[in-house]
Amino acid sequence: MKPIKIVLIAALSCVIQSCKSDKTTNEIRINSLVKAEPIVESIEFGYNLNDYVVVRDTIRPGDSFGQIMERNKIGYPQIYNIVEKVKDSFNIAKLQLGKPYTILCSKDSLQLPESFIYQPNIEKYVVINFKDSIHAYSKKKPIKYVEKVATGSITPGSNISLLIEEKGLSQVLVNKMADNIYAWTIDFNRLQAGDRFKVIYTDKYIDDSIYAGVHTVKAAYFEHKNEPFYAFRFKTDTLKGIVDYFNEDAKNLRRAFLKAPVQFSRVSSRYNLKRRIAYYGYKVRPHKGTDFAANIGTPILATANGTVIESTQKGGNGKYVKIRHNATYSTQYLHMSKRAVKVGQFVKQGDVIGYVGMTGNTGGPHVCYRFWKNGQQVDPFKEKLPEAEPISEDLKFKYLDFIEPIKMQLDNIPFVENEPLEVIAGDLVTQRD
Repeated sequence: MKPIKIVLIAALSCVIQSCKSDKTTNEIRINSLVKAEPIVESIEFGYNLNDYVVVRDTIRPGDSFGQIMERNKIGYPQIYNIVEKVKDSFNIAKLQLGKPYTILCSKDSLQLPESFIYQPNIEKYVVINFKDSIHAYSKKKPIKYVEKVATGSITPGSNISLLIEEKGLSQVLVNKMADNIYAWTIDFNRLQAGDRFKVIYTDKYIDDSIYAGVHTVKAAYFEHKNEPFYAFRFKTDTLKGIVDYFNEDAKNLRRAFLKAPVQFSRVSSRYNLKRRIAYYGYKVRPHKGTDFAANIGTPILATANGTVIESTQKGGNGKYVKIRHNATYSTQYLHMSKRAVKVGQFVKQGDVIGYVGMTGNTGGPHVCYRFWKNGQQVDPFKEKLPEAEPISEDLKFKYLDFIEPIKMQLDNIPFVENEPLEVIAGDLVTQRD
């Protein structure tokens, strides 16, 4: 019996050791599979969001700062204290409907708010910190500009808008070329098969990843009806920030005045000193303006650079803006729903100065565009209007030196014949915080 007992004990010992060995092996195998992942920092607004419980929302109808804070466990005595201490830095009453905000709460059982961050636009944010000392400050998110190149050619049945859309690019690129650069030289509604273009532009990104649209067009080349049209962006007035586009010979591509103060509109009534209206018994009632019909809220654009000399509401004119362009010319824009500029403000051609409405004497939404020459109202469509100011002789040589490498860059961009549009991402142009 003793030998049998010894064998059983030895066998049992082996099983136990085997189990221990298997357990150890399993532990090693499990431990080898479960590896600690490194914590990735999530930095936004200058905070590591991993350190907080993050609440994100938008300003709702009827919301106030106090109501938002109360919903998030802050009582009114503290709310009043916060509002009082930050009133010189930020006006709490300016929270706008639909704008996003973020609340950073403590990462404990209480989860009390420590910071309120409001974003009035995609770039800017306002921080109200009330963890230790109450204070507020405004900052902008990091922005970078990436230079890119696009080339394309018009094929039968296509147009430039379709080409841009097919490649997922912003229509702003088309608008900048059609409205800002080639508005006076090329009709983009009448492009022909075989027309082609190259453009160097910069895209704007916020926080490295949020696409914020086309920033500027640096240079462009458009071949229309086999005729080449170069365009180079150049700042002619650093103080006023005036930027124009010029060709390879330093000639300005734009004219002094836009053809119309609103885009995609129609002329509903022309300048007519002998106009008769049935409502007034067919009596002669001169119309000294040009009416452009457009939907209420359509942006109204300054047709030329100038200084706002009137921005008010008066009688049949309704809400209107008047701009003095120089000693000879002034323009006036009537029946606005809202004015967007103040007296004394300098505006550039194409700036939004108000919005189409029906204020004053008007039978429908439109802007009455009035044009003054030497103090007299005239018909701008019958005037021989001046071209935009040319580059001064002092600047001309500087401009030609400036565009030389850009023109070389533009000329060296190949047209892509087997694709209607090719987009090439370039290097980072500039970045700022």
